[in-house]
Amino acid sequence: MTARGLLPEFSPTVLAEVDGLHGPAQAADDPSVRDLRSLLWASIDNDDSRDLDQLSWAERVAGDAIRVLVAVADVDALVRDGSAIDAHARVNTTSVYTAARIFSMLPERLSTDLTSLNDDEDRVAMIVEMTVGRDGALRSSDVYRGRVRNRAKLAYNGVAAWLDGHAPAPAPIAAVPGLDDALRLQDEAAQSLRALRHIHGALTLETIEARPVFDGEKVSGLEVQERNRAKDIIEDFMVAANGVTARFLAERNLPSIRRVVRTPKRWDRIVSLAAEHGVALPAEPDSKALDAFLVRAKAADPQRFPDLSLTIIKLMGAGEYTAELPGAPVEGHFGLAVKDYAHSTAPNRRYADLITQRLLKAALAGRPSPYNGDALVAIAEHLTAAEDAANRVERQVGKSAAALLLDDKIGQQFEAFVTGASDKGTWVRLIDMPVEGRVEKGAKGLDVGDRTRVRLLSVDVDRGFIDFENLDRAAV
Repeated sequence: MTARGLLPEFSPTVLAEVDGLHGPAQAADDPSVRDLRSLLWASIDNDDSRDLDQLSWAERVAGDAIRVLVAVADVDALVRDGSAIDAHARVNTTSVYTAARIFSMLPERLSTDLTSLNDDEDRVAMIVEMTVGRDGALRSSDVYRGRVRNRAKLAYNGVAAWLDGHAPAPAPIAAVPGLDDALRLQDEAAQSLRALRHIHGALTLETIEARPVFDGEKVSGLEVQERNRAKDIIEDFMVAANGVTARFLAERNLPSIRRVVRTPKRWDRIVSLAAEHGVALPAEPDSKALDAFLVRAKAADPQRFPDLSLTIIKLMGAGEYTAELPGAPVEGHFGLAVKDYAHSTAPNRRYADLITQRLLKAALAGRPSPYNGDALVAIAEHLTAAEDAANRVERQVGKSAAALLLDDKIGQQFEAFVTGASDKGTWVRLIDMPVEGRVEKGAKGLDVGDRTRVRLLSVDVDRGFIDFENLDRAAV
């Protein structure tokens, strides 16, 4: 982290500021903060998550629509702009999740306690309200502040198994009368939102995420994290809430930090890959046509679909942050098929969301933006650079863990596909094991998406290096 300009530790000044906090924000005497504690709020996150950024709730309303509320932790209530805590968060811009340790953007007393939407605790939150029609269209939306209370801390896998009919309701759901119905309504609304996005060209992508499993100091395996129905609920609500937030600021003539994924840089290669699968894509980038190809490919070969998804993601290029100023043209998110997208739903973990929260509060109070245009442009550029640095740290530590796992497999052969090919080098990912490494011999002629066979040459655990030799083409 230090080598990439990130701060692995909190300074004494930051820790002193945290020690000076006497409890969570209350706002009980602010009439603009609505009391929503009676609603059946619940959080759905990873089994081991302790920094809870969002709660959600839903009810059926007139016309067979569903009213969805998303509560986002009011981190700005305790992390003030210009404070030492804020200065640390501004440097790192995100929590860094590695196999060895989590480097939180905020001190844990904040992110897992005072600004976390913990169960059975009263908290202040930013509320995004959305009324979702049966067709997935938003009939109305609003943003305001509220007081909430988490009734059930739920985990993705348990909720998904229950929704799919594979297991009984998790104990926290069964313990709260009516929560099961509210969650089923959330599932229904999320599916409608997702279906409409795909009609507009949102991409069907499914990558493999692996978490190292340790047996003492030894890496014993890589545990694959799979998508499920509960994760889809949260993803769909967050995409919708981020869109509402962006439009809310734009309608009030305030700037925002947007998350964009531009038109794919290597559309020609995507067209070639589709042709190899018997599908003809247009010469110009078309998200609807690309999604139709992806849906067809998933149905034809679901086991290998994550490999294809990763290839498409690599060819589309990385997302980035931009400053959207009033009156300026707006760039969209190609992969999500949305035009308005501002990160706003994870302020304990991402600095962009904390910036958005401050802009929202200015909008609600009728105040001008707390950041001028030049400041937001500089912040957006730093957010992109710091996120890239954090991703590189996570990848390097992940590769170190993978290198530990492969340490006794030098000389063995593996089926692989190419995930990256440029002047900087060529990388492959193993088919039967979610491990990526560099092709040090025989890389000439390989391109993203190619299938090949490789031999493991060497590993360097300290640097996270995994080197292969390509066997299917002559070494150069």
